[in-house]
Amino acid sequence: MRRKSRVIKIGNQLIGGNRPVTVQSMTTTDTRNIPATVAQIRSLEAVGCEIIRVAVVDLEAARAIAKIKKAINIPLVADIHFDYKLALESVDAGADALRINPGNIGQIYKVKQVVKSCKDRDIPIRIGVNSGSLDKKLLQKYGHICAEAMVESALEHVKILEDLDFDQIKISLKSSSVTLSIDSYRMIAEKVDYPLHVGITEAGTKDRALIKSALGMGLLLYEGIGDTIRVSLTADPIEEVWAAYEILRSLGLRKKGVELISCPTCGRCEIDLISLAEEVDRHVRKIDKPVKVAVMGCVVNGPGEAREADFGIAGGPGIGLLFKNGRIIKKVQENELVNELMKEIEQYNPD
Repeated sequence: MRRKSRVIKIGNQLIGGNRPVTVQSMTTTDTRNIPATVAQIRSLEAVGCEIIRVAVVDLEAARAIAKIKKAINIPLVADIHFDYKLALESVDAGADALRINPGNIGQIYKVKQVVKSCKDRDIPIRIGVNSGSLDKKLLQKYGHICAEAMVESALEHVKILEDLDFDQIKISLKSSSVTLSIDSYRMIAEKVDYPLHVGITEAGTKDRALIKSALGMGLLLYEGIGDTIRVSLTADPIEEVWAAYEILRSLGLRKKGVELISCPTCGRCEIDLISLAEEVDRHVRKIDKPVKVAVMGCVVNGPGEAREADFGIAGGPGIGLLFKNGRIIKKVQENELVNELMKEIEQYNPD
Protein backbone atom coordinates (compact mmCIF):
# COMPACT_ATOMS: atom_id res chain seq x y z
CA MET A 1 0.00 0.00 0.00
CA ARG A 2 1.38 3.39 -1.02
CA ARG A 3 2.42 5.68 1.82
CA LYS A 4 0.17 8.73 2.03
CA SER A 5 2.12 11.90 1.35
CA ARG A 6 1.16 15.47 0.61
CA VAL A 7 1.43 16.73 -2.96
CA ILE A 8 3.96 19.30 -4.14
CA LYS A 9 4.50 20.70 -7.62
CA ILE A 10 7.81 20.80 -9.47
CA GLY A 11 7.28 22.54 -12.77
CA ASN A 12 4.65 20.53 -14.61
CA GLN A 13 5.09 17.49 -12.34
CA LEU A 14 2.91 16.73 -9.31
CA ILE A 15 4.87 14.77 -6.72
CA GLY A 16 3.36 12.69 -3.92
CA GLY A 17 -0.12 11.48 -3.11
CA ASN A 18 -1.16 8.73 -5.52
CA ARG A 19 0.76 10.22 -8.43
CA PRO A 20 3.11 7.90 -10.33
CA VAL A 21 6.62 7.67 -8.91
CA THR A 22 8.66 10.11 -11.02
CA VAL A 23 12.08 9.39 -12.50
CA GLN A 24 14.91 11.84 -11.96
CA SER A 25 18.53 12.11 -12.99
CA MET A 26 21.35 14.64 -12.72
CA THR A 27 23.52 16.14 -15.42
CA THR A 28 27.22 15.33 -15.51
CA THR A 29 28.10 18.37 -17.61
CA ASP A 30 29.41 21.70 -16.36
CA THR A 31 26.20 23.71 -15.99
CA ARG A 32 28.04 26.78 -17.25
CA ASN A 33 28.50 24.97 -20.56
CA ILE A 34 24.97 25.64 -21.76
CA PRO A 35 25.07 23.76 -25.10
CA ALA A 36 26.52 20.61 -23.52
CA THR A 37 24.05 20.72 -20.63
CA VAL A 38 21.06 21.24 -22.91
CA ALA A 39 22.20 18.40 -25.18
CA GLN A 40 22.50 16.01 -22.26
CA ILE A 41 19.13 16.97 -20.82
CA ARG A 42 17.46 16.47 -24.20
CA SER A 43 19.01 13.02 -24.48
CA LEU A 44 17.66 12.21 -21.03
CA GLU A 45 14.21 13.54 -21.96
CA ALA A 46 14.24 11.19 -24.95
CA VAL A 47 14.56 8.13 -22.70
CA GLY A 48 11.92 9.27 -20.21
CA CYS A 49 13.66 11.40 -17.57
CA GLU A 50 10.93 13.46 -15.89
CA ILE A 51 12.92 15.81 -13.62
CA ILE A 52 16.53 16.91 -14.05
CA ARG A 53 18.94 18.30 -11.45
CA VAL A 54 21.93 20.49 -12.28
CA ALA A 55 24.87 21.48 -10.11
CA VAL A 56 25.05 25.20 -9.31
CA VAL A 57 28.65 25.85 -8.36
CA ASP A 58 28.74 29.63 -8.82
CA LEU A 59 26.74 32.62 -10.07
CA GLU A 60 27.58 31.88 -13.69
CA ALA A 61 26.05 28.41 -13.33
CA ALA A 62 22.97 29.85 -11.63
CA ARG A 63 22.47 32.40 -14.40
CA ALA A 64 22.88 29.70 -17.04
CA ILE A 65 19.64 28.12 -15.82
CA ALA A 66 17.60 30.79 -17.64
CA LYS A 67 18.92 29.76 -21.05
CA ILE A 68 18.87 26.05 -20.23
CA LYS A 69 15.23 26.24 -19.19
CA LYS A 70 14.22 27.76 -22.51
CA ALA A 71 15.71 24.80 -24.39
CA ILE A 72 14.31 21.86 -22.36
CA ASN A 73 10.88 20.44 -21.57
CA ILE A 74 11.20 18.89 -18.12
CA PRO A 75 11.40 20.57 -14.68
CA LEU A 76 14.83 21.63 -13.52
CA VAL A 77 16.11 21.43 -9.92
CA ALA A 78 19.05 23.61 -8.89
CA ASP A 79 21.48 21.74 -6.63
CA ILE A 80 23.15 24.15 -4.20
CA HIS A 81 25.36 23.78 -1.18
CA PHE A 82 25.73 26.47 1.51
CA ASP A 83 25.53 29.67 -0.57
CA TYR A 84 22.11 31.31 -0.29
CA LYS A 85 22.97 33.80 -3.06
CA LEU A 86 23.19 30.93 -5.52
CA ALA A 87 19.74 29.83 -4.43
CA LEU A 88 18.28 33.30 -4.97
CA GLU A 89 19.94 33.61 -8.36
CA SER A 90 18.72 30.15 -9.41
CA VAL A 91 15.14 31.00 -8.48
CA ASP A 92 15.36 34.24 -10.43
CA ALA A 93 16.71 32.31 -13.41
CA GLY A 94 13.64 30.06 -13.41
CA ALA A 95 14.59 26.91 -11.49
CA ASP A 96 11.54 24.78 -10.72
CA ALA A 97 12.89 23.63 -7.34
CA LEU A 98 15.90 23.93 -5.08
CA ARG A 99 17.97 21.23 -3.46
CA ILE A 100 19.49 23.06 -0.48
CA ASN A 101 19.61 22.32 3.23
CA PRO A 102 18.43 25.40 5.18
CA GLY A 103 20.50 24.50 8.22
CA ASN A 104 23.67 24.82 6.16
CA ILE A 105 22.95 28.27 4.74
CA GLY A 106 24.05 30.22 7.79
CA GLN A 107 22.25 33.10 9.52
CA ILE A 108 18.46 32.98 9.63
CA TYR A 109 18.10 36.12 7.53
CA LYS A 110 19.66 34.22 4.65
CA VAL A 111 17.21 31.35 5.06
CA LYS A 112 14.32 33.83 5.19
CA GLN A 113 15.38 35.34 1.88
CA VAL A 114 15.51 31.93 0.21
CA VAL A 115 12.12 30.92 1.64
CA LYS A 116 10.52 34.21 0.56
CA SER A 117 11.91 33.78 -2.94
CA CYS A 118 10.54 30.22 -3.15
CA LYS A 119 7.16 31.30 -1.80
CA ASP A 120 6.93 34.12 -4.33
CA ARG A 121 7.64 31.73 -7.20
CA ASP A 122 5.71 28.80 -5.65
CA ILE A 123 8.62 26.37 -5.90
CA PRO A 124 9.58 23.62 -3.41
CA ILE A 125 12.77 22.87 -1.55
CA ARG A 126 14.31 19.44 -1.32
CA ILE A 127 16.12 18.70 1.91
CA GLY A 128 18.86 16.20 1.13
CA VAL A 129 20.59 14.40 3.99
CA ASN A 130 23.69 12.40 3.10
CA SER A 131 25.29 9.98 5.54
CA GLY A 132 28.74 11.17 4.49
CA SER A 133 28.16 14.76 5.59
CA LEU A 134 26.23 14.53 8.85
CA ASP A 135 26.74 17.29 11.39
CA LYS A 136 29.50 16.54 13.91
CA LYS A 137 27.18 17.10 16.86
CA LEU A 138 24.93 14.29 15.63
CA LEU A 139 27.87 11.96 15.22
CA GLN A 140 28.96 12.81 18.77
CA LYS A 141 25.43 12.29 20.07
CA TYR A 142 24.93 8.86 18.50
CA GLY A 143 28.56 7.77 18.33
CA HIS A 144 28.27 6.65 14.71
CA ILE A 145 26.31 7.14 11.50
CA CYS A 146 22.86 5.65 11.99
CA ALA A 147 19.27 6.03 10.86
CA GLU A 148 18.37 8.00 13.99
CA ALA A 149 21.07 10.58 13.19
CA MET A 150 19.99 10.79 9.54
CA VAL A 151 16.37 11.38 10.48
CA GLU A 152 17.19 13.88 13.21
CA SER A 153 19.25 15.85 10.71
CA ALA A 154 16.37 15.91 8.24
CA LEU A 155 13.86 16.97 10.88
CA GLU A 156 16.13 19.82 12.01
CA HIS A 157 16.13 21.20 8.47
CA VAL A 158 12.37 20.66 8.17
CA LYS A 159 11.73 22.59 11.39
CA ILE A 160 13.66 25.59 10.10
CA LEU A 161 11.38 25.76 7.06
CA GLU A 162 8.20 25.03 8.99
CA ASP A 163 9.01 27.79 11.48
CA LEU A 164 9.04 30.13 8.49
CA ASP A 165 5.61 28.84 7.41
CA PHE A 166 7.03 26.91 4.46
CA ASP A 167 5.79 23.39 3.75
CA GLN A 168 6.58 22.80 0.08
CA ILE A 169 9.21 20.28 1.06
CA LYS A 170 10.63 17.05 -0.31
CA ILE A 171 13.11 14.93 1.67
CA SER A 172 15.86 12.47 0.82
CA LEU A 173 18.07 10.49 3.20
CA LYS A 174 20.78 8.87 1.14
CA SER A 175 23.63 6.60 2.00
CA SER A 176 25.92 4.22 0.15
CA SER A 177 24.72 1.60 2.64
CA VAL A 178 21.56 -0.20 1.53
CA THR A 179 20.48 -1.12 5.05
CA LEU A 180 21.12 2.37 6.44
CA SER A 181 19.13 3.93 3.62
CA ILE A 182 16.21 1.54 4.12
CA ASP A 183 16.16 2.10 7.90
CA SER A 184 16.33 5.88 7.48
CA TYR A 185 13.52 6.09 4.93
CA ARG A 186 11.30 3.77 6.96
CA MET A 187 11.83 5.91 10.04
CA ILE A 188 11.20 9.28 8.36
CA ALA A 189 8.12 7.88 6.61
CA GLU A 190 6.53 7.36 10.03
CA LYS A 191 7.26 10.90 11.22
CA VAL A 192 6.29 13.24 8.36
CA ASP A 193 3.97 13.24 5.36
CA TYR A 194 6.27 15.10 3.00
CA PRO A 195 7.05 13.35 -0.29
CA LEU A 196 10.27 11.36 -0.30
CA HIS A 197 12.97 11.22 -2.96
CA VAL A 198 14.52 7.75 -2.76
CA GLY A 199 17.95 6.60 -3.83
CA ILE A 200 21.16 4.86 -2.82
CA THR A 201 23.96 7.38 -3.23
CA GLU A 202 27.59 6.74 -4.21
CA ALA A 203 26.53 3.21 -5.03
CA GLY A 204 29.49 2.50 -7.31
CA THR A 205 30.14 1.43 -10.88
CA LYS A 206 27.18 0.47 -13.03
CA ASP A 207 26.82 -3.24 -12.26
CA ARG A 208 27.42 -2.86 -8.53
CA ALA A 209 25.20 0.19 -8.24
CA LEU A 210 22.37 -1.48 -10.15
CA ILE A 211 22.33 -4.33 -7.63
CA LYS A 212 22.42 -2.03 -4.60
CA SER A 213 19.83 0.35 -6.04
CA ALA A 214 17.43 -2.38 -7.11
CA LEU A 215 17.66 -3.99 -3.69
CA GLY A 216 17.38 -0.87 -1.54
CA MET A 217 14.95 1.12 -3.65
CA GLY A 218 12.96 -1.95 -4.59
CA LEU A 219 12.29 -2.87 -0.97
CA LEU A 220 11.21 0.67 -0.10
CA LEU A 221 9.00 1.08 -3.16
CA TYR A 222 7.39 -2.30 -2.49
CA GLU A 223 6.50 -1.02 0.97
CA GLY A 224 4.93 2.08 -0.59
CA ILE A 225 7.77 4.43 0.36
CA GLY A 226 9.01 6.78 -2.35
CA ASP A 227 7.52 9.48 -4.56
CA THR A 228 10.50 10.24 -6.80
CA ILE A 229 13.63 8.18 -7.46
CA ARG A 230 17.10 8.51 -8.89
CA VAL A 231 19.31 5.51 -9.56
CA SER A 232 22.81 6.86 -8.92
CA LEU A 233 25.41 5.24 -11.16
CA THR A 234 29.02 5.98 -11.97
CA ALA A 235 27.96 5.84 -15.60
CA ASP A 236 26.09 7.72 -18.32
CA PRO A 237 22.93 9.18 -16.72
CA ILE A 238 20.89 7.63 -19.54
CA GLU A 239 21.60 4.32 -17.80
CA GLU A 240 20.12 5.78 -14.59
CA VAL A 241 16.81 6.53 -16.28
CA TRP A 242 16.61 3.09 -17.89
CA ALA A 243 17.37 1.40 -14.57
CA ALA A 244 14.76 3.48 -12.74
CA TYR A 245 12.02 2.36 -15.10
CA GLU A 246 13.18 -1.24 -14.87
CA ILE A 247 12.84 -1.11 -11.09
CA LEU A 248 9.43 0.58 -11.25
CA ARG A 249 8.14 -1.78 -13.95
CA SER A 250 9.31 -4.86 -12.03
CA LEU A 251 7.14 -3.69 -9.11
CA GLY A 252 4.15 -2.86 -11.31
CA LEU A 253 4.49 0.88 -10.56
CA ARG A 254 5.15 2.07 -14.14
CA LYS A 255 4.60 0.47 -17.55
CA LYS A 256 6.95 2.47 -19.73
CA GLY A 257 9.10 0.59 -22.24
CA VAL A 258 9.90 -3.03 -23.01
CA GLU A 259 10.28 -5.78 -20.43
CA LEU A 260 12.83 -8.28 -21.68
CA ILE A 261 13.03 -11.84 -20.41
CA SER A 262 15.53 -14.45 -21.51
CA CYS A 263 16.44 -17.92 -20.36
CA PRO A 264 19.70 -18.53 -18.46
CA THR A 265 20.89 -21.08 -21.10
CA CYS A 266 21.55 -24.75 -20.50
CA GLY A 267 22.96 -27.79 -22.25
CA ARG A 268 20.02 -27.80 -24.71
CA CYS A 269 20.97 -24.38 -26.07
CA GLU A 270 22.44 -24.64 -29.58
CA ILE A 271 22.95 -20.95 -30.41
CA ASP A 272 24.90 -18.01 -29.00
CA LEU A 273 22.01 -16.93 -26.81
CA ILE A 274 24.00 -14.35 -24.86
CA SER A 275 24.87 -12.37 -27.99
CA LEU A 276 21.33 -12.77 -29.31
CA ALA A 277 19.73 -11.52 -26.10
CA GLU A 278 22.14 -8.58 -25.86
CA GLU A 279 21.39 -7.60 -29.48
CA VAL A 280 17.65 -7.63 -28.81
CA ASP A 281 18.21 -5.63 -25.62
CA ARG A 282 20.05 -2.90 -27.55
CA HIS A 283 17.16 -2.60 -29.98
CA VAL A 284 14.25 -2.65 -27.53
CA ARG A 285 15.71 -0.03 -25.18
CA LYS A 286 14.73 2.54 -27.81
CA ILE A 287 11.07 1.47 -27.71
CA ASP A 288 8.55 3.20 -25.47
CA LYS A 289 5.67 0.72 -25.80
CA PRO A 290 4.75 -1.45 -22.78
CA VAL A 291 5.67 -4.77 -24.40
CA LYS A 292 6.98 -8.01 -22.91
CA VAL A 293 9.62 -9.67 -25.11
CA ALA A 294 11.26 -13.08 -24.65
CA VAL A 295 14.53 -14.40 -26.04
CA MET A 296 14.80 -18.14 -25.57
CA GLY A 297 17.54 -20.63 -26.45
CA CYS A 298 15.45 -23.73 -27.03
CA VAL A 299 13.00 -24.17 -29.91
CA VAL A 300 11.40 -27.11 -28.09
CA ASN A 301 10.45 -25.45 -24.81
CA GLY A 302 11.06 -21.77 -25.56
CA PRO A 303 7.59 -20.67 -26.72
CA GLY A 304 5.85 -22.50 -23.89
CA GLU A 305 8.23 -21.22 -21.23
CA ALA A 306 7.68 -17.66 -22.44
CA ARG A 307 3.92 -17.98 -22.87
CA GLU A 308 3.22 -14.70 -21.04
CA ALA A 309 5.41 -12.67 -23.40
CA ASP A 310 3.77 -10.58 -26.11
CA PHE A 311 6.51 -11.53 -28.59
CA GLY A 312 9.58 -13.68 -28.57
CA ILE A 313 12.11 -15.68 -30.45
CA ALA A 314 13.53 -19.14 -29.78
CA GLY A 315 16.72 -20.04 -31.57
CA GLY A 316 18.00 -23.29 -33.02
CA PRO A 317 20.94 -24.15 -35.30
CA GLY A 318 20.35 -22.25 -38.53
CA ILE A 319 16.69 -21.58 -37.91
CA GLY A 320 14.51 -20.19 -35.16
CA LEU A 321 10.92 -19.54 -34.23
CA LEU A 322 9.07 -16.26 -33.90
CA PHE A 323 6.15 -16.45 -31.51
CA LYS A 324 3.36 -14.25 -30.21
CA ASN A 325 1.51 -14.85 -26.95
CA GLY A 326 3.13 -18.28 -26.70
CA ARG A 327 2.04 -19.37 -30.22
CA ILE A 328 4.50 -19.93 -33.06
CA ILE A 329 3.70 -17.60 -35.93
CA LYS A 330 6.61 -18.34 -38.30
CA LYS A 331 9.94 -20.03 -38.80
CA VAL A 332 12.81 -17.66 -39.49
CA GLN A 333 16.44 -18.03 -40.58
CA GLU A 334 18.71 -17.59 -37.58
CA ASN A 335 20.36 -14.46 -38.97
CA GLU A 336 16.93 -12.81 -39.48
CA LEU A 337 15.48 -13.56 -36.05
CA VAL A 338 16.12 -10.14 -34.55
CA ASN A 339 14.93 -8.22 -37.63
CA GLU A 340 11.67 -10.19 -37.79
CA LEU A 341 11.10 -9.76 -34.07
CA MET A 342 11.59 -6.00 -34.29
CA LYS A 343 9.16 -5.74 -37.22
CA GLU A 344 6.45 -7.39 -35.14
CA ILE A 345 7.13 -5.17 -32.15
CA GLU A 346 7.11 -1.99 -34.24
CA GLN A 347 3.74 -2.94 -35.74
CA TYR A 348 2.25 -3.77 -32.34
CA ASN A 349 -0.29 -1.38 -30.84
CA PRO A 350 -0.89 -2.24 -27.16
CA ASP A 351 -4.00 -0.05 -27.09
